[in-house]
Amino acid sequence: MIGIPNLLVVFLRFFSGERRIWSLLSDMTSAQDPFYAVKGEIQESIDTLQVTFHQWKQTPSYTGEHTNLTRELLTSCENIKWQVDKLEKAIADSSRDPAWYGLDHVELEKSQRWTATAHNQVDAVKRIVEAGKEKLNLLSSDVKGVHKELMQIPDGNTSHAEGSNQYKKDYCDFITSESDQQILLIKRQDEELDELSASVQRIGDMGLTIHDELIGQEMIFDELGKEMDITSSRLDFVKVISFLLLLIIIYYISIYLRLVLKENLNAQRKVAMLMKKTGAKCQTMMIAFLIVLFILLFVLVFFT
Repeated sequence: MIGIPNLLVVFLRFFSGERRIWSLLSDMTSAQDPFYAVKGEIQESIDTLQVTFHQWKQTPSYTGEHTNLTRELLTSCENIKWQVDKLEKAIADSSRDPAWYGLDHVELEKSQRWTATAHNQVDAVKRIVEAGKEKLNLLSSDVKGVHKELMQIPDGNTSHAEGSNQYKKDYCDFITSESDQQILLIKRQDEELDELSASVQRIGDMGLTIHDELIGQEMIFDELGKEMDITSSRLDFVKVISFLLLLIIIYYISIYLRLVLKENLNAQRKVAMLMKKTGAKCQTMMIAFLIVLFILLFVLVFFT
């Protein structure tokens, strides 16, 4: 496995500029990678934001609870966006020299895709909440304006009673018409909010799918690494045994060459006597031993 992508170290170094943080955390394993801890905390904040957003949609617009939820959602969006921006800057800083931080391009791309998905989720929620807030402010402003104009209608005396009544009737008709238009506008905006909410949900589902796929790919890479380690160990074992067998073969070849090349008859007789003493039985046992050793090595390497 490659060096761990300690992106939190990069994140901390971005603020403090202390290389000491890197020296304290550079030996951590991938299972302790602090980047995933930071990502998990931000993801928890996004999940909480989604729950609050769903509650905001179910709450009536003209209530204090709706106003408080609106304020809470906008504040949460700003906080999460700030955290994701800082983490994104830390990733960009590490991408300029990945080798120094023990990173690879695959890990950097995974981190960049996750931050982009988080940005999209938070921005979508923020747009919907701000649109609802503007709609509510516009409707409240229109109602206050009409109420102010009605309050300015003069009572007058009897000679002006008929004109005042007609004036009031016209304003009542105007209010009714404006209310109908506002209801239609609210209905259209509610439909748009529902569409945006569905888009946010789809983006969230896509983010979860990408996250699951990345985890699956990471597990596959881990399994491949383990298989490669096992294969490497087997090959090393075969190399050692092959070297020993080669030494034995060289030893027997040297004996044969000595027997052929020695011109001294006495040496030839001694070798002949030695070979005669060992006899065919010892040679057969040696050959059988080498064959059994070869079969054992073959089974250990290819069937275990």
